[in-house]
Amino acid sequence: MRMRSETIAQFAIVVCMLLCPAANTLADSAPQPLVRVDVPPSFGPRPLEDQTRDAVVRDYLTCWKTMSQALEENNPSVLDAAFTGIAKEKLAGVIGQQQKANLTTSYRDRSHHLKFVFYSPEGLSIQVVDDAEYDVEVFDHGKAQATQHVKARYVAVLTPTEVSWKVRMLQADADVEGNVTAKK
Repeated sequence: MRMRSETIAQFAIVVCMLLCPAANTLADSAPQPLVRVDVPPSFGPRPLEDQTRDAVVRDYLTCWKTMSQALEENNPSVLDAAFTGIAKEKLAGVIGQQQKANLTTSYRDRSHHLKFVFYSPEGLSIQVVDDAEYDVEVFDHGKAQATQHVKARYVAVLTPTEVSWKVRMLQADADVEGNVTAKK
């Protein structure tokens, strides 16, 4: 009887974490990245409402968490939640390569400096430039092999869906700087 009560209590905690955003945030041991957002007063043919800006920022940051989870689990279906089009295809290809090599990667976001660049007149796409800083750790058969601290500029195009914005294109700038630390 006691075992059943403990199981039910554990189940209740899991449900609460899934359904209560505040509880989920507290349970997440990874620190949240520092985020800075710049929106020029006029940057396209359509004005950007605060609600749209906030949704794009939220969903773009979620795409990084989703990408990290997909690469860590080597599970391309995880990408469906935040990616579409060419961005999803390219990331699924990376996951396929990782699977063949028995590798996984773990991303830890440090910061994002988002700059809104363009919002299409019909509201079907928005372009953001992101100066991102993060750490990547590579695992071979579950054993850490190397860690790299990366600073890179990304250009992202997001598209609205029924309930969120999804990343349709995510392209890294050619200039990526970082330090690699090999594990022994």
